[in-house]
Amino acid sequence: MDNEQRKKIIEATLMSASQTLNVDQLLKLFADDTDEVTRDEIKVIVQSLQEDCQGRGYELKKVASGFRYQTREEMQPWVDKLRPERAPRYSRAFMETLALVVYKQPITRAEIEDVRGVAVSSSIFKVLLEREWVKIIGHKEVPGRPAMYGTTRKLLDYFNLSSLNELPDLAEIKDIDDIAPELALIANEEIPEQKQIESMDPPPGETHH
Repeated sequence: MDNEQRKKIIEATLMSASQTLNVDQLLKLFADDTDEVTRDEIKVIVQSLQEDCQGRGYELKKVASGFRYQTREEMQPWVDKLRPERAPRYSRAFMETLALVVYKQPITRAEIEDVRGVAVSSSIFKVLLEREWVKIIGHKEVPGRPAMYGTTRKLLDYFNLSSLNELPDLAEIKDIDDIAPELALIANEEIPEQKQIESMDPPPGETHH
């Protein structure tokens, strides 16, 4: 099998996949190939597929857990016109809690409350944990051994990021809205916080082809 055929197989697999796929997963497609295929060859093929997307309305995006085809961000407003769903809405309390985990991890709930000056609603942590955006990564060696929280790859995937390094330095943040376009707060004071944070609309840009 030549690389052109492998390229078609990888393209078809990525387009039909319901989740991101990394290089090692793509390599398994050719486990029975008589010619040994290397990780570097897979990377070259993926790069070629990314280049093929230039000038098109979709892209082959690298996020934290792998690669996926998705609508380009600048095309999303037109794609959204055919969707009846409303854009996800998150309360300021939700976004501030998430931002503190992102920038201060590992961090305990008490430490988050100390920074914000108010108690963190249990519903916020419930949603963050259920969505697997944050996880318990240990326990602090103090009385009571409170859980310490950190972010996950699923969070990065949802917000279209390949790593936390793509976010601005904390010193550059003047307002919670400036964390990143993908993490921008959608303010709506009329919607109760519980309903805001429980919105389950698809992540931005995650339109498969």
